[in-house]
Amino acid sequence: MDSIAVLGGTFNPIHIGHLNTALELLDQLPLTEIRFMPSARPPHRKPPAVNLEIRAAMIELAIAENPRLACDRREARREGPSYTADSLEELRAELGPSAPLIFLLGMDAFCSLPSWHRSSELLNFAHLLVVARPGFEAPKSDWVATLIKAAVAPDALFDEPYGNVAQIALTPQPVSSTSLRALLQSGLDASASLPEPVNRFIRERGLYRVSKDHGS
Repeated sequence: MDSIAVLGGTFNPIHIGHLNTALELLDQLPLTEIRFMPSARPPHRKPPAVNLEIRAAMIELAIAENPRLACDRREARREGPSYTADSLEELRAELGPSAPLIFLLGMDAFCSLPSWHRSSELLNFAHLLVVARPGFEAPKSDWVATLIKAAVAPDALFDEPYGNVAQIALTPQPVSSTSLRALLQSGLDASASLPEPVNRFIRERGLYRVSKDHGS
């Protein structure tokens, strides 16, 4: 049975840290596919100045040589804020009731779940796989603390289609989209942190040179 993991974010731009995370997940877990799902209008921050279609095009350039990586543009098709719960609900309907669906998020994002739209419904559609982040620890009390206390092993996520939480340790990635944009806006070389086709795409189109965008 197919099993899919989803990596959400603005991917503004996608960088080698994103790719390394996806490849490490493919190496550690029996996933059929990982989908990068760029946010069109993130509800908790200013929308990126680089629109979703351009960010998605960069994702597709970055993953072109790996058939187990994909780009999911569904949030471009919806009006209003890009809510994760809405996207996972759509994916669950498409995949059917039995296929394992896993949403990856960092511990920082996991701790903020109570502020998310329809957060209590997320586990009705997918599993949550939480990645450790330096400086962030699971809360000792509240709703997410209860979830993390009941966490299962990552491999157990493939025994059910949705409904569980697991934690996983992945190699820390010292690059961020924010730092890359600062380099690019200054006209400096960011090629060491970008997939080569993405770096070429950015240079050819002059992306980020003037933008004051604050997405990540």
